[in-house]
This record gives sequence, structure tokens and C-alpha cells, in this order.
Amino acid sequence: MTDKITALYCRLSKDDLLQGESNSITNQKAILKKYAEDNGFPNPVFYVDDGVSGTTFERDGFKAMMADIEDGKVSTVITKDLSRLGRDYLKTGEYIEIIFPDYDVRYIAVNDNVDTFKSENELLAFKNIFNDWYARDCSKKIRAVFKAKGQSGKPLSKPIYGYITSEVDKHQWVIDEEAANVVRRIFKLCIDGYGPSKIARILTEENVLNPTAYALSQGRDNGHRNANLNRWDHRTVANILERPEYCGHTVNFRTRRKSYKVKKTIRNPQEDWLIFENTHDPIVTQQEFDLVQELRKNKRRPQRFEEVNPFSGVCYCADCGKKMYLCRSTSLADNQEHLKCSTYANDTNDCSAHYIRTSVLGEIVLGEVNKLLAMVKENEDEFVQAAMESSATKHSSELFKAKKALNKAEKRIAELDGLFTRLYEDNVSGKVSDERYAVMSAGYEDEQNRLKKDVAELTAFIETAEQRASDVKSFLTAVRKYEHITVLTPEIMHELIEKIVIHAPDKSSGHRTQQIEIHFRFDVAIATATANRKEYTKKRKAA
Repeated sequence: MTDKITALYCRLSKDDLLQGESNSITNQKAILKKYAEDNGFPNPVFYVDDGVSGTTFERDGFKAMMADIEDGKVSTVITKDLSRLGRDYLKTGEYIEIIFPDYDVRYIAVNDNVDTFKSENELLAFKNIFNDWYARDCSKKIRAVFKAKGQSGKPLSKPIYGYITSEVDKHQWVIDEEAANVVRRIFKLCIDGYGPSKIARILTEENVLNPTAYALSQGRDNGHRNANLNRWDHRTVANILERPEYCGHTVNFRTRRKSYKVKKTIRNPQEDWLIFENTHDPIVTQQEFDLVQELRKNKRRPQRFEEVNPFSGVCYCADCGKKMYLCRSTSLADNQEHLKCSTYANDTNDCSAHYIRTSVLGEIVLGEVNKLLAMVKENEDEFVQAAMESSATKHSSELFKAKKALNKAEKRIAELDGLFTRLYEDNVSGKVSDERYAVMSAGYEDEQNRLKKDVAELTAFIETAEQRASDVKSFLTAVRKYEHITVLTPEIMHELIEKIVIHAPDKSSGHRTQQIEIHFRFDVAIATATANRKEYTKKRKAA
């Protein structure tokens, strides 16, 4: 039928560019146009995919051509050769031998002498397999280069939001100050107690350009074409807060693909990442990043109040160990806001309320923090030595147990490797039946997988404990920022204090007293104070 389209399909991948001009889109178009004119094919229409791999059929040009085929508009499809149609021999064969004939579409590959109208094309399957092998071989070479580059410490991804590529070295990231200031603010807001949803809302209300909109404003394309340019998403904020790159580190092998044919990206477990420290200038300090990671472990529901209470998420019940709920509402005055045990809130029989007003707790904590600041400034060397000894003593027992358990687990894993070998040999020699071999090997494998998981957890615990035992200097860095604190903020709380333990009130003396434990960061000190109702009642009356 002369009114139907002759589809001239051209495809070029990045790998094909290495072969020179012969595979260029311009050359393909010239060959196909001449072939159509010389052989009398009517209504030629080009469908083009430039820079797309032949291992996938998710190509815009190809899908547009298939849409016209399904609408009955196409009579013939012509390509320069079979590899232009695709390099997946199964899918390519399916289109040529099943799908095209089903729509009465003739297929021609000019250079491969394939024409479904003239013959059965017995060698078609073999040619498709060779094209597939070529793609497989290219994938292996690219993966090898990619792996070598990643292991050398060079970044495998484009610069993330807050960085740009150096004009001197394309493998070096440099800070983009405009975006970096936004990143710093996001980290500060998180330290102040705001979650990703609230931070995203603040940035949106202030009309701060999100990463995609900012990249477009700078003439760059970050690949997120379907992003909403008018608002920040909480997932974008959370992703920024979790990137070690902002401390100046390069992180490679975050993701992988199962094969060269499967384009879906799979996230690697964190232990498989390769991290190279201090490869570029940091936007936030390591201390700020570590603090944010610790805060993010204890995610809280968004609060309806604009102001974040400094005690939110850091107070714990001394008896059950659970968090204390912050109780506040518009009907309560500031001095009526209070904390109570979350276990008690769910079931009054499981614990007691451990009720304490935040105003009282604030006075106590503020006093103890200023005492510690004064002590550190007056006797810094003595404080460092005492804190190091206290931290080491506290963790020595836990470290000893963890190292002992780690050694035992690693020894057992090695034993299981030997058992696997002997069991296999016994199965081959006939001493152990196939059924018995399957049961025993499955049992050994399950045990080994559990042990490997334990080894990873114990290793992480040991590394963290050893780091905490020698990280007093980080605490001193935070302390030096403050002379005398007059108001407790979420930032100060999270920088200096790890947790506050609230004991149940004691009324045995005739009036209410309550013990408070303040655990400073990095185990440098634990301050103990007592909330006395009489004392604080007098203070409020005097005020």
C-alpha cells in the first residue's frame, strides 16, 4: 500500500562512536535514504535514537516507531544492519520473526542482506547472537575500567548538589558556594531539631531553588527531568543529610546493575561501598555530619509547633529506658510544658510517669552545662585526661566481650568453610547421599550467613567504641564555641549532650525531689543534679 510509511530506523550508542564515522547517524540516514530511493520504497520517515544502547528497547525513537506500527501506519522497517535494531538476540529475534510479521511489516537490514519478504534468513539468529556477544564484551571492558577508576579513588558519579567539576581536573570536585550555603543550612536546621519534611517546607516557602531547578538555572542538567521545580521534597533533604561526600569524602560503588541487559539500578549494602576520605574540600565538618546521623537514627514525628523544644528526643526514663514524651499544647503555658515516660503513656501499669516540667529541667541542665564549660576552660588538660580514662574504662569491658565474640565468629566461619569442602568430597565419593548433602549444606550455609552478619555488626560496634573512646577532642572543639550559655537551643543540646536520664520522683522526705543524669557527648562526663520542688517554687515566686 503506497500510503503507508517506510520506517528508516537509525540508532547510535556511545560505544558505536568509537568505531568512527561509519556508524554515525548522518551516515546511517544517507545509506537508508539512498536504499529507499533506489528500491522504490514510498513515504520514508526517519526514527532516530542517538546515544542509546542496543541492549535495551526502552528507546524513544524505537517506541515512536512501534506506536506507528501498532496503528497500522508502517509497511516496512529498514535499518543499516541488524545491530542497529538491537543487540539483545532474544528481543531482536522476537521483533523480526514474531512482532513485525504479526503487523504485516517487512523488515530489511541493508548490510546484513536480511529481508523478511524474500527468504527465511537462516543465518539471522547467528548474526543476532554475534551482536549480543559484542555488547557483552563491551560491557565487560567498561566494567573493568569503571572498577579500576573507582578503586583508584576517583569519583564515579557527577558532582552532587553543592559541588561542581574543577576546571583544572575533571575528576576533582570543588565547592559551589551558592548551593553549599543551602546544604550548610539544611544540616544546621537538622541539628536544631527539624526533620526533612519541615526543612523541605521551610526551603519551599523561602523560594530556595531545589537541586534540579538550581542545576537548570546554571545551564546544567542533573538528569531528574520529572522533578517538581517549584518545591523541595523531603526525600531530597534526607538524601543530602546522609551523604558523606559533604565531609570531603569520595564514595564509590553505591549501586550496581545485575547485568548489561538489566538497566535497573540496585543499591549496594553500605559495607560494599568504597570510601576515600578527604579527597575534596568539605562543606560541613565531620562532627556536624556525625551528629546529624545520630539524630537521624531517632526520627521523630513532625511537630505542629514552629519552635523546636531542645529536650525533644534526648530524654529517657531511668526505669524502663524508653524515651520521655514531650507534652505541649496551645492551652498550656510555657511553665506547664512537661515530659513523661512513653511506656507510662501507653500503659500506666508498666511504669510511672516520671513527670518533670521542661522549665525546671531547663534550669538544671543550663546550670550543669555552664559548670562544665567553666571547668574545661580552667583545667582543660586535666579534663581531657580524666575524660579519656573514664571513657576507656567504661568501654573496656564491652570492647573485650565484643572482640572475643568477633574472634569466635570468625573462627567458626573458617571451620564451616572446611566442613563445606569435606562434605562436598564425601558427596562426590558416595559417602554422603545427595539428599543428606542438600540438608547439611543448607544448614551450614544458614549458620555461616548468620555469623557473617554478626561479624559485620561486631566490627561496626568495635570501631565505634574505639572511636568514641578517643574522641574527646571533638567535644572540646564544640565547647570552645561557647563562653557562657544563657539560653538552651536544640543545637547546643545536640552538640554537647548525648542524653538526659530522668529518675522517678522521691517524696519520702515530705517534699518532691527528682534525680537527673546528664550524659555529655563522647562519654566525657556525667552530671547528676536534683530537682527540688520547694526550691524551684521559691525561685518562681521571687521572679
